[in-house]
Amino acid sequence: MQKINIAIDGPSSSGKSTLARNLAQHIGYIHIDSGAMYRAVTFYALQNGILDEGALCDALPHINITFHSNPDTGLSDTFLNGIKVESEIRSMEVSEQVSRIAAISPVRRAMVARQQAIGRDKGVVMDGRDIGSVVFPDAELKVFVTAPLDIRAHRRYNELLAKGVNITYKEVLRNIRERDRLDTTRQDSPLTPLPDAYILHNEKLSPDSQLQALLKLYPFAEQI
Repeated sequence: MQKINIAIDGPSSSGKSTLARNLAQHIGYIHIDSGAMYRAVTFYALQNGILDEGALCDALPHINITFHSNPDTGLSDTFLNGIKVESEIRSMEVSEQVSRIAAISPVRRAMVARQQAIGRDKGVVMDGRDIGSVVFPDAELKVFVTAPLDIRAHRRYNELLAKGVNITYKEVLRNIRERDRLDTTRQDSPLTPLPDAYILHNEKLSPDSQLQALLKLYPFAEQI
């Protein structure tokens, strides 16, 4: 069957990465978490003490982000300049800054160019906040995953607790609310559902139910 590109967008902690990963594994596609790329840039900036926007833009040619399959998990891990940073980029320190970094236009342009290069040969499930609108505007299947703020905050809070992170629910709620504000109001490619996207409200759906919902759409998209 002819391969397509699938764009899955949504706000922070909506479960879009899990859904995109599950879908990609099920249909044999490549999964790219575009948010991991912005997190890697943010981690680089924090590690190198880069606070100035201009200095970060100058550093972009020296930031090499790649994804490699992890045979133990069957998932893709994020590498920054050849070093695995999958755990480091998921920290609250990075979460506090990533929306600000992602709003910088030169950063977005650099990441979008890399994302589009990955999808040039099709067969990609990519999740993020501007995949359907900017990265793959011609994607054969576009999905917007969402859930109420409190549901998303509880998901993120439980995830962090499971990792042993010492944090309160109020801190997580504040972080996600602020990220929502930044993501939806930035000048460069703000987060917004598109008219041609399938809207998936997943607050009452299990990961498998979400996967089954998209699998019903996938065969039709392949015929486009």
